Amino acid sequence: MFTELITIGDEILIGQTIDTNSAWMAKELNAMGISIQQIRSIKDERSAILDALHTVPSDCQLVLITGGLGPTKDDITKHVLCEYFETKLIRNEEVLERIETYFKQRGRAILESNRKQADLPEDAIILDNYLGTASGMWFEKNNKIYVSMPGVPYEMKGIFSQEVIPRLKEKFQFPFVYHKTMMTEGIGESFLVEIIKEWENSLIEEHISVAYLPSPGIVKVRLTASGTEASDIKRKVDQKANELRKIVPTYIFGEDDISLERAVAEKLLHANFTISTAESCTGGNIAQLLTSIPGSSNYFLGSIVSYSNEVKESELGVKKEDLTNYGAVSEKVVVQMAKSVRESLKTDIGIATSGVAGPDGGTEDKPVGMVWIAISSKDGVYAKKYQFENDRHRNIRRASLAALSLVYRYLNGTLEIGS
Repeated sequence: MFTELITIGDEILIGQTIDTNSAWMAKELNAMGISIQQIRSIKDERSAILDALHTVPSDCQLVLITGGLGPTKDDITKHVLCEYFETKLIRNEEVLERIETYFKQRGRAILESNRKQADLPEDAIILDNYLGTASGMWFEKNNKIYVSMPGVPYEMKGIFSQEVIPRLKEKFQFPFVYHKTMMTEGIGESFLVEIIKEWENSLIEEHISVAYLPSPGIVKVRLTASGTEASDIKRKVDQKANELRKIVPTYIFGEDDISLERAVAEKLLHANFTISTAESCTGGNIAQLLTSIPGSSNYFLGSIVSYSNEVKESELGVKKEDLTNYGAVSEKVVVQMAKSVRESLKTDIGIATSGVAGPDGGTEDKPVGMVWIAISSKDGVYAKKYQFENDRHRNIRRASLAALSLVYRYLNGTLEIGS
């Protein structure tokens, strides 16, 4: 079953609003075995909406439309839909009662423009919106289903989940689709593909597709298979996922879109370990990632953001002569930082970063993107030099993930820390 997504709104086209609706719907539809043929964002204008409706591909069976259903004059979607489907607006008393109740419960006065949201196409199936005042609409024409929903994300999700999906499942039979995503860190996409190319070739005979989804510091490897026998499909995909884990055990930190910080959190909680950070170039970002997970107070005790050399000396005890002789971005300094923060805050693990985030400050010996990271524990200390890119934000992100990766590997037993 092929689907087109159409988002209506000038705010999307000028970059004021990001189209998260399409991404969310695409993920939900794909899980049901429904393929997305194309996604279009169009102006909130009659001609643009009509043109989009008239140019839906002939083999597309489902068209999902979001946006333009508000109470203001520029919200014209339902008027244009009436024109396209050759119908008219009529006052829906049931919807009007729900809208009036919605305003009454919130202690707000209702305007005539709000009441007009109960004026809906006569020939549409009305989809209830319990989270707002703009109803969804279901049309059928030329062997296609058209569904119009509000652009407000949480309202759209409510209608889609409660009204659209049940109706689609009642009307069509969908194949079972199974995804398994393996999360990797510390290896580039091209290097990863080269290492696992024989494994990737073996997927063909099992009718399993693979997709590589790279982002700064992370590469997701997504396996997908579909069919009628759910248990058989899951068994085959899980088996191939386990094979991949054996081929690149050092780089895989989890499955199914788990974040690296959550994977680290789970390891810390399981080991009953605490952690602290001493950050220079990452500016507290590692601490922010660690504390973004609920329950982080059980393992995260604190951080020292030692951006200046003076703070490195006074708060972390870094030797002045080492800062002078080797510079802040050096193994000597970052090792002292990791040891000191662990000892000062009395944690099981100390992690430290020092580097040149950029875009300026680099030298021939220490270019932008060079970062030293150290991890300290009762077993000793381990330090590693990384060379990232020229982009400041990407460097901070990648350095933070690299630091968390060292923690994960240490807790996982794949990183040996010497004395």
